Amino acid sequence: MRRVCLALPTNRACAATIAALAEEAAHAVEHFDAEVHLLVLDTAGPAGFAENAGAVGALAATPGVVVHHLGEDRQRDFLRRVSRRSGATDPDRLLDLMLPDGVSYGACTNRVFLVAAALGCTSVHRRDSDSEYQLLDGRKVFPIHHELLSLGRRAGDAAADVTVSELDPADADKPVSLVGASFIGELSVDVGEIRDLDPAVYHEVVGLWAPPVWTEEEKRELVEASFTGGGTEPFRTDESVLGAPDIWRVDMCNLGLDHRVYERLPLPPATETIGSDYFLLHVVLDSGLPGVVHNRHIVNLYTPERRTGPGFTAYQLRFVKFLLSMLYLHPVYGEMMAVGGELLDERHAVRTAPVLDSVRRSAAWDRAENVRRLDVVDRSYRRLGGKYAEFADHLAPRRARLLDEAQADAEDFARLIEAWSALVDAARAERLTPSEVPAR
Repeated sequence: MRRVCLALPTNRACAATIAALAEEAAHAVEHFDAEVHLLVLDTAGPAGFAENAGAVGALAATPGVVVHHLGEDRQRDFLRRVSRRSGATDPDRLLDLMLPDGVSYGACTNRVFLVAAALGCTSVHRRDSDSEYQLLDGRKVFPIHHELLSLGRRAGDAAADVTVSELDPADADKPVSLVGASFIGELSVDVGEIRDLDPAVYHEVVGLWAPPVWTEEEKRELVEASFTGGGTEPFRTDESVLGAPDIWRVDMCNLGLDHRVYERLPLPPATETIGSDYFLLHVVLDSGLPGVVHNRHIVNLYTPERRTGPGFTAYQLRFVKFLLSMLYLHPVYGEMMAVGGELLDERHAVRTAPVLDSVRRSAAWDRAENVRRLDVVDRSYRRLGGKYAEFADHLAPRRARLLDEAQADAEDFARLIEAWSALVDAARAERLTPSEVPAR
């Protein structure tokens, strides 16, 4: 029996999501020979945490499903023990990278990876609190079905259980390392209003995350595909494709990863930066590891605070920091693509050294392109007027700091990659059990 981690990192009250996640876990143990560790990593405030704890407490006991609800204090205690056990020269700095003060999509998922290692899990299946499952004939459509059907299996054997196989015969002995789908509904990044206000501005701003060497046609195609997920068509019947995964159709709210990927490399721990949790999708694709992309898309929901007042300002800042992060990530993606299959060792596990070397060198990249990106954002948002012009005023005095932060994020990523193997080993040595993970 394999042990897997169905994970929900959250910083808000999400009782309905917790209840639905428990249904997905029950589906998994009913249909597969698996023990599911349902992990809620909770950094919500006191009221939100209490609501989530109530939802966890109300879950019916299900044989084969083990529930863990870890609040921020318990996470910090676990991570402190892991960072010190790892032998790192600066364990407190590592702790800060894994549990920072600000929002970090990469860091929260890195915490999932380490807890999964401590629980003895062989895969992580990540969901988000601002989403829900589709229905077919009144029943929820659970992505974990496809994930457990293929993840970790020899790809040649998994071919029998997908609707389409595009697997290169040379990859038949490699493990299926990623199984994912996307979402249906609104754009995953809150820039839809920009598109409605001025399509030309939308094209220019969203196009900023493309490599600057791309042609206008390539940028146009990227803009058209960006943040659209699985579109708007509801689920009707299963479709799944095995081969080089189309990572543009995979979202982090709907993803399963094999441990031979996330135990070798972490995600960038950048704070207040959307998209910082997608790095490993590129690793899987560029290294030649097989994946399965299916169509059990999750429904994307929106929280109102993203669109008005301080919530709007905070989210748009995260979007700008995402654009700036591309200066340091695109060179790494390019080098991984060039190295290709050499990123894997003889057991088809990801080799850390070439990625670490690339990330280190990218941190010294010239900032001129990021200066240009900020210029374009300033000009474009002022053209939109209203709250976007106000955001441009907010951004202007912070330009130098943002440029520094983007470079520091790249340096921190290198620091975490260097320590990651020891952190994973230390987490395994902690070997958390249900009795050792009280709520708070």
